[in-house]
Amino acid sequence: MVSRAAGGTGVKSARRPEVRLPALEAFDGGALEPDGDYDGLEFRDLDLAGQDGGGARFMDCALTGCALDETRLRNARFLDSLLTGVRGVGTDLSDATLRDVELVDARLGGVQLHGAVLERVVIRGGKIDYLNLRTARLRDVVFESCVLVEPDFGGARLDRVEFIDCALKRADLTAATLTDVDLRGAAELDIARGVERLAGSVISAAQLMDLAPVLAAQMGIRVEG
Repeated sequence: MVSRAAGGTGVKSARRPEVRLPALEAFDGGALEPDGDYDGLEFRDLDLAGQDGGGARFMDCALTGCALDETRLRNARFLDSLLTGVRGVGTDLSDATLRDVELVDARLGGVQLHGAVLERVVIRGGKIDYLNLRTARLRDVVFESCVLVEPDFGGARLDRVEFIDCALKRADLTAATLTDVDLRGAAELDIARGVERLAGSVISAAQLMDLAPVLAAQMGIRVEG
Protein backbone atom coordinates (compact mmCIF):
# COMPACT_ATOMS: atom_id res chain seq x y z
CA MET A 1 0.00 0.00 0.00
CA VAL A 2 2.89 2.36 0.78
CA SER A 3 5.77 2.33 -1.66
CA ARG A 4 8.56 3.39 0.67
CA ALA A 5 9.09 2.55 4.31
CA ALA A 6 10.41 5.21 6.65
CA GLY A 7 13.64 3.31 6.95
CA GLY A 8 14.03 2.62 3.23
CA THR A 9 15.86 4.48 0.55
CA GLY A 10 13.91 7.64 1.29
CA VAL A 11 11.64 9.89 -0.69
CA LYS A 12 12.86 12.63 -3.02
CA SER A 13 12.63 16.05 -1.40
CA ALA A 14 10.64 18.87 -2.91
CA ARG A 15 12.59 21.75 -4.40
CA ARG A 16 11.52 24.93 -2.69
CA PRO A 17 11.04 28.27 -4.44
CA GLU A 18 13.60 31.01 -4.01
CA VAL A 19 11.50 34.16 -4.20
CA ARG A 20 13.65 37.29 -4.31
CA LEU A 21 11.45 40.24 -5.09
CA PRO A 22 12.88 43.42 -6.61
CA ALA A 23 11.93 46.88 -5.35
CA LEU A 24 8.18 46.97 -5.82
CA GLU A 25 5.86 49.75 -6.92
CA ALA A 26 2.49 50.13 -5.20
CA PHE A 27 -0.50 49.05 -7.26
CA ASP A 28 -2.59 52.12 -8.08
CA GLY A 29 -5.70 50.69 -6.48
CA GLY A 30 -7.75 50.25 -9.64
CA ALA A 31 -9.70 47.09 -10.37
CA LEU A 32 -8.01 43.98 -11.68
CA GLU A 33 -8.39 43.45 -15.40
CA PRO A 34 -8.88 40.20 -17.30
CA ASP A 35 -5.63 39.23 -19.04
CA GLY A 36 -3.88 42.05 -17.19
CA ASP A 37 -0.08 42.14 -16.96
CA TYR A 38 1.26 42.96 -13.48
CA ASP A 39 5.02 43.11 -13.05
CA GLY A 40 6.94 44.17 -9.94
CA LEU A 41 3.88 45.46 -8.07
CA GLU A 42 2.78 45.40 -4.45
CA PHE A 43 -0.89 44.85 -3.67
CA ARG A 44 -1.25 45.76 0.02
CA ASP A 45 -4.42 45.63 2.13
CA LEU A 46 -6.67 45.93 -0.93
CA ASP A 47 -10.24 44.72 -1.27
CA LEU A 48 -10.16 42.71 -4.49
CA ALA A 49 -13.41 40.89 -3.71
CA GLY A 50 -15.52 40.07 -6.74
CA GLN A 51 -12.99 41.45 -9.22
CA ASP A 52 -12.07 39.67 -12.44
CA GLY A 53 -8.39 39.05 -13.12
CA GLY A 54 -8.93 35.95 -15.21
CA GLY A 55 -5.93 35.16 -17.41
CA ALA A 56 -3.80 37.85 -15.76
CA ARG A 57 -0.07 37.45 -15.22
CA PHE A 58 1.52 38.40 -11.89
CA MET A 59 5.32 38.45 -12.13
CA ASP A 60 7.58 39.43 -9.19
CA CYS A 61 4.54 40.63 -7.22
CA ALA A 62 3.55 40.73 -3.55
CA LEU A 63 -0.04 40.45 -2.37
CA THR A 64 -0.26 41.30 1.33
CA GLY A 65 -3.40 41.35 3.46
CA CYS A 66 -5.73 41.44 0.46
CA ALA A 67 -9.37 40.29 0.43
CA LEU A 68 -10.07 37.76 -2.30
CA ASP A 69 -13.71 36.84 -1.71
CA GLU A 70 -15.16 35.51 -4.98
CA THR A 71 -12.22 37.02 -6.87
CA ARG A 72 -12.02 35.49 -10.35
CA LEU A 73 -8.47 34.50 -11.25
CA ARG A 74 -9.17 31.60 -13.57
CA ASN A 75 -6.18 30.81 -15.82
CA ALA A 76 -4.10 33.46 -14.01
CA ARG A 77 -0.34 33.00 -13.67
CA PHE A 78 1.56 33.80 -10.48
CA LEU A 79 5.31 33.68 -11.09
CA ASP A 80 8.07 34.44 -8.57
CA SER A 81 5.54 36.02 -6.23
CA LEU A 82 4.70 36.18 -2.52
CA LEU A 83 1.17 36.09 -1.12
CA THR A 84 0.95 36.89 2.59
CA GLY A 85 -2.11 37.07 4.81
CA VAL A 86 -4.60 36.89 1.96
CA ARG A 87 -8.14 35.95 2.94
CA GLY A 88 -11.40 35.15 1.26
CA VAL A 89 -14.10 32.66 0.42
CA GLY A 90 -14.76 31.25 -3.04
CA THR A 91 -11.60 32.52 -4.74
CA ASP A 92 -11.50 31.06 -8.26
CA LEU A 93 -7.99 30.00 -9.29
CA SER A 94 -9.10 27.13 -11.48
CA ASP A 95 -6.63 26.24 -14.24
CA ALA A 96 -4.19 28.79 -12.80
CA THR A 97 -0.40 28.42 -12.76
CA LEU A 98 1.63 29.03 -9.59
CA ARG A 99 5.37 28.74 -10.13
CA ASP A 100 8.00 29.79 -7.59
CA VAL A 101 5.35 31.10 -5.19
CA GLU A 102 5.07 31.34 -1.41
CA LEU A 103 1.60 31.49 0.17
CA VAL A 104 1.97 32.47 3.82
CA ASP A 105 -0.64 32.68 6.61
CA ALA A 106 -3.63 32.51 4.27
CA ARG A 107 -7.18 32.31 5.60
CA LEU A 108 -9.18 30.91 2.71
CA GLY A 109 -12.29 28.83 2.19
CA GLY A 110 -13.68 27.06 -0.85
CA VAL A 111 -10.68 27.94 -3.01
CA GLN A 112 -11.02 26.57 -6.54
CA LEU A 113 -7.67 25.32 -7.81
CA HIS A 114 -9.00 22.46 -9.88
CA GLY A 115 -6.94 21.85 -12.99
CA ALA A 116 -4.23 24.20 -11.72
CA VAL A 117 -0.47 23.68 -12.01
CA LEU A 118 1.63 24.26 -8.89
CA GLU A 119 5.41 24.03 -9.25
CA ARG A 120 7.94 24.99 -6.58
CA VAL A 121 5.28 26.30 -4.22
CA VAL A 122 5.34 26.60 -0.42
CA ILE A 123 2.10 26.97 1.52
CA ARG A 124 3.10 27.93 5.04
CA GLY A 125 0.87 28.68 8.03
CA GLY A 126 -2.76 29.65 7.97
CA LYS A 127 -5.88 27.59 7.33
CA ILE A 128 -7.60 26.61 4.10
CA ASP A 129 -11.05 25.02 4.20
CA TYR A 130 -12.42 22.92 1.33
CA LEU A 131 -9.42 23.37 -0.96
CA ASN A 132 -10.35 22.05 -4.40
CA LEU A 133 -7.31 20.62 -6.19
CA ARG A 134 -9.16 18.12 -8.33
CA THR A 135 -7.14 17.11 -11.43
CA ALA A 136 -4.43 19.63 -10.46
CA ARG A 137 -0.73 18.94 -10.97
CA LEU A 138 1.54 19.53 -7.99
CA ARG A 139 5.29 19.25 -8.41
CA ASP A 140 7.78 20.34 -5.75
CA VAL A 141 5.11 21.61 -3.35
CA VAL A 142 5.48 21.93 0.43
CA PHE A 143 2.59 22.29 2.89
CA GLU A 144 4.10 23.52 6.14
CA SER A 145 2.51 24.37 9.52
CA CYS A 146 -0.93 24.84 7.97
CA VAL A 147 -4.38 23.34 8.46
CA LEU A 148 -6.19 21.84 5.47
CA VAL A 149 -9.83 20.99 6.16
CA GLU A 150 -11.38 18.55 3.66
CA PRO A 151 -8.86 19.16 0.87
CA ASP A 152 -9.89 17.48 -2.38
CA PHE A 153 -7.01 15.94 -4.37
CA GLY A 154 -9.36 13.86 -6.54
CA GLY A 155 -7.64 12.91 -9.79
CA ALA A 156 -4.65 15.13 -8.99
CA ARG A 157 -1.01 14.25 -9.66
CA LEU A 158 1.37 14.87 -6.76
CA ASP A 159 5.10 14.62 -7.46
CA ARG A 160 7.66 15.49 -4.76
CA VAL A 161 5.15 16.91 -2.31
CA GLU A 162 5.88 17.28 1.42
CA PHE A 163 3.58 17.78 4.39
CA ILE A 164 5.46 19.24 7.36
CA ASP A 165 3.83 19.90 10.75
CA CYS A 166 0.46 20.41 9.09
CA ALA A 167 -2.97 18.89 9.61
CA LEU A 168 -4.91 17.12 6.88
CA LYS A 169 -8.50 16.68 7.99
CA ARG A 170 -10.73 14.34 5.93
CA ALA A 171 -8.62 14.53 2.79
CA ASP A 172 -9.97 13.06 -0.46
CA LEU A 173 -7.39 11.21 -2.58
CA THR A 174 -9.86 9.55 -4.94
CA ALA A 175 -8.10 8.64 -8.21
CA ALA A 176 -5.04 10.71 -7.21
CA THR A 177 -1.53 9.68 -8.33
CA LEU A 178 1.25 10.10 -5.77
CA THR A 179 4.98 9.98 -6.50
CA ASP A 180 7.58 10.81 -3.84
CA VAL A 181 4.97 12.24 -1.46
CA ASP A 182 6.26 12.54 2.11
CA LEU A 183 3.49 12.48 4.71
CA ARG A 184 5.67 11.58 7.70
CA GLY A 185 5.77 15.15 8.99
CA ALA A 186 2.00 15.64 9.00
CA ALA A 187 0.80 16.40 12.53
CA GLU A 188 -2.60 14.92 11.61
CA LEU A 189 -3.31 12.55 8.73
CA ASP A 190 -7.00 11.87 8.20
CA ILE A 191 -7.91 10.29 4.85
CA ALA A 192 -11.66 10.27 4.24
CA ARG A 193 -11.57 8.72 0.76
CA GLY A 194 -8.97 7.20 -1.52
CA VAL A 195 -6.70 5.65 1.11
CA GLU A 196 -5.78 3.02 -1.49
CA ARG A 197 -4.10 5.79 -3.50
CA LEU A 198 -1.34 6.19 -0.92
CA ALA A 199 0.94 4.06 -3.09
CA GLY A 200 3.84 6.33 -4.01
CA SER A 201 3.95 7.98 -0.58
CA VAL A 202 5.88 7.41 2.61
CA ILE A 203 4.26 7.48 6.06
CA SER A 204 5.46 6.82 9.57
CA ALA A 205 4.80 3.69 11.63
CA ALA A 206 2.54 5.70 13.95
CA GLN A 207 0.53 7.00 11.00
CA LEU A 208 0.15 3.46 9.72
CA MET A 209 -1.41 2.46 13.03
CA ASP A 210 -3.78 5.44 12.86
CA LEU A 211 -4.81 4.52 9.32
CA ALA A 212 -5.19 0.80 10.09
CA PRO A 213 -9.01 0.93 10.54
CA VAL A 214 -9.45 2.78 7.24
CA LEU A 215 -7.11 0.38 5.45
CA ALA A 216 -8.91 -2.63 6.92
CA ALA A 217 -12.27 -1.28 5.82
CA GLN A 218 -10.92 -0.62 2.32
CA MET A 219 -9.69 -4.19 2.08
CA GLY A 220 -12.88 -5.66 3.48
CA ILE A 221 -11.19 -6.93 6.63
CA ARG A 222 -13.34 -7.30 9.72
CA VAL A 223 -11.43 -6.75 12.96
CA GLU A 224 -12.84 -8.29 16.14
CA GLY A 225 -11.65 -8.83 19.68
